[in-house]
Amino acid sequence: MEFSAQQIADFLKGEVEGDATVKVSQFSKIEEGKSGSLSFLSNPKYEHHLYDTKASVVLVNKTFKPEQPVQVTLIKVENAYQSLATLLTLVESSKPKKKGLDPRAFLSDTSTIGEGCYIGPGAYIGDGVILGKNVMISPNVVLGDGVKIGDDTSIHANATIYEQCEIGCRCILHAGVVVGSDGFGFAPDAEGHYHKIPQIGNVIVEDDVEIGANTTIDRATMGSTHIRRGVKLDNLVQVAHNVEIGEDTVIASQTGIAGSTKLGRSCVVGGQVGFAGHLQIADGSQFGAKSGVAKSIQIPGKPWQGDPIQSVLDFQKSSIVFRDLPRMSRVVSKIEKKIL
Repeated sequence: MEFSAQQIADFLKGEVEGDATVKVSQFSKIEEGKSGSLSFLSNPKYEHHLYDTKASVVLVNKTFKPEQPVQVTLIKVENAYQSLATLLTLVESSKPKKKGLDPRAFLSDTSTIGEGCYIGPGAYIGDGVILGKNVMISPNVVLGDGVKIGDDTSIHANATIYEQCEIGCRCILHAGVVVGSDGFGFAPDAEGHYHKIPQIGNVIVEDDVEIGANTTIDRATMGSTHIRRGVKLDNLVQVAHNVEIGEDTVIASQTGIAGSTKLGRSCVVGGQVGFAGHLQIADGSQFGAKSGVAKSIQIPGKPWQGDPIQSVLDFQKSSIVFRDLPRMSRVVSKIEKKIL
């Protein structure tokens, strides 16, 4: 489908600068723009691409002022990145969705399937499973006994949801996700041999959560591991037993959270961050990539970085000293030779 710049501007409540009749039918990155495509500019470091892009229409923030003449048609909006997301969501939602039960899937007689669901080939739906409306179960997904899935949730290929776990509405679980595997619980005896502690809890994932490919969330020893509304987990994140992640927290790839740690609301966690167990993390805390978090955080809304963590300002000061260590070492060696 084609849309004019004016039609897009009207939908986004934006303003057109340039040819309002120009039409687009696809999206492109600004540095790879081609005729008939729509792109966006939100990061200033990409501004130089604006002046030679071949895209037909570019979304920009209303506050943006070009430093050179612009040939492309601009649509000025409050937030270019958010407006792009709105358009992409509209396009995605317009795609036709599969419905029905593939004959190669296994469906327990005691399961309950809502209207408009799709269950792909090789999927396994266990006893007492409840699926809401318009749920998508891709090929080779396994839903253990007693699993509950809310309306409009999509579970992609080869994901596994263990027994008694609950997934909310409008969630997205990407390929290879595992929800509800046993927590890492073992008790040593007097001789140092480890014995498994049964994990009898479950995992509860609330509404509007997205879980990236091959991320794993362990079931609780007792009670529930709890992923609150709006949480976004990247690929390859490990969430241990009895962890709680607060609403609207986002966590980047390869982060690991040890057992019983509780993250507050609206936290931002960079890649490869490690959390020790039994911590309390205040709302709005921010952690730079590769940080090591070994203590609870009581002050909300503060940025941290490093291993062990320290304030970002202290980390930056320490980094300057660290980079200067080779020169300092040479100076100390010269002084030692003179003294000794």
